[in-house]
Amino acid sequence: MVNIAALEPKVVWEHFQTLCDIPRPSKHEQALRDYLQGWAELRGLDTTIDAVGNLIIRKPATPGMENRAGVVMQGHLDMVCQANTGTVHDFFNDPIRPVLQDGWLIAENTTLGADNGIGVALGLAALSADDIPHGPLEVLLTLDEEAGMGGALGLEAGLLQGKMLINIDTEEWGEFYMGCAGGIDVNVRRDYACEPLPAGYEVRQLTVAGLRGGHSGADIHLGRGNANKVLIRLLQELGEVTDLRVASFNGGTARNALAREAFAVVAYPVADAATVAAKLDAYQALMRFELAGVDEGVSLAANPAEAGSVMARDAQQAVFAALHAAPHGVKRMSQRVHGVVETSNNLGVISIADGKVFTNLMVRSLLDSGFRNLAGEIEALFGLAGFAVETEGGYPGWAPNPASPLLALCQRVFREQFGGDSAVQVIHAGLECGIIGAKYPQMDMVSFGPNIRGAHAPGERVEVASVGKAWQLLQAVLAAVPAA
Repeated sequence: MVNIAALEPKVVWEHFQTLCDIPRPSKHEQALRDYLQGWAELRGLDTTIDAVGNLIIRKPATPGMENRAGVVMQGHLDMVCQANTGTVHDFFNDPIRPVLQDGWLIAENTTLGADNGIGVALGLAALSADDIPHGPLEVLLTLDEEAGMGGALGLEAGLLQGKMLINIDTEEWGEFYMGCAGGIDVNVRRDYACEPLPAGYEVRQLTVAGLRGGHSGADIHLGRGNANKVLIRLLQELGEVTDLRVASFNGGTARNALAREAFAVVAYPVADAATVAAKLDAYQALMRFELAGVDEGVSLAANPAEAGSVMARDAQQAVFAALHAAPHGVKRMSQRVHGVVETSNNLGVISIADGKVFTNLMVRSLLDSGFRNLAGEIEALFGLAGFAVETEGGYPGWAPNPASPLLALCQRVFREQFGGDSAVQVIHAGLECGIIGAKYPQMDMVSFGPNIRGAHAPGERVEVASVGKAWQLLQAVLAAVPAA
């Protein structure tokens, strides 16, 4: 374990220490928000909590900078909570305790929360530092970003005063982002009948594990395995060699994370045990071959389990046929922005137990029409299988503006500070800029951040040196903001 607050620059890391100490799962950020409001008020800063719970902290301009354009620094308080199987960690009560490895701060068996804790810490550092020149500052700290963008969606128009917004929620140092995907969640539900476990059947829990997982936007193009799809395919293939009956299925834990593990309790005739075992061995070898270079650590296991009932045959066939047909991964690459995913879907969470099926699919696209079209295709697919389908949390993408004055300012300052050119990107992951921009259409926006790897998965890490560079850049940009 490392003393985070002792890292340099201390003015940033002491705030990240606080974010590691106070649990902050999505929809449970109130304790952290209230602490930060109290911290700000003790420093004499103005604070506002809006109708949906977002926190806004305002700091006046330093003397002589009162005429500069106001800047909003924005990040989200919540984090994705993921842990490796066998790791005992209560994300609602336990602090995050990372270690330092080769210049990276890493949470070895859980998520770290560098997404977006580092961005929040950088904003708080600008508020607490007394030795940097700046115009009027606002720090907007939103809630519930990871579970549906609820804070940004509920933000009121007219509440923010700044003319420029710096979103500090990207993960590649040296790159400025000027656009992002929008998205929508598709939730499907269905009831099913159960039947008694047939006589002469043995029960096993099938487990798919060992996948890397990752961010369902930023990593969707890498071809990593999805444990839900891997296990569903296995069940379909087992159904071809034995009378497979399914008692339950549980896979994935977050809508915006690639499913790393999935579990199914199944039953089949005892007489087919050797056939099933051989199929499992062959299927594991096949998955390691297909996922070579990206997820060759995938593993399958079959352990004794218990079940009192199984899905009725007709329901099992309809449910798993629909799940097998459900899309996952890249739908289309952008024809406007080279090398960027345009539209994708993540089959993120599946729960089948006690007569009820629930599945969440998260659709993203750089085109609002793109995510709505794919969501419509998914709705039609599951509707044919008798599911009830609803969409929720739709949010717009952030349309790129290559002529952004703030982007040009950031590029110029980057060259002055670091002696080289930066890159400009559009990201397939969702940022809150699109939602905020729809409410504040005249606001000029850009996003940047330090190097973060493995966001939304255990082992998430942030490069310490790049955090220092991001702080250096932020200070210089604030000092260079022109007059309003």
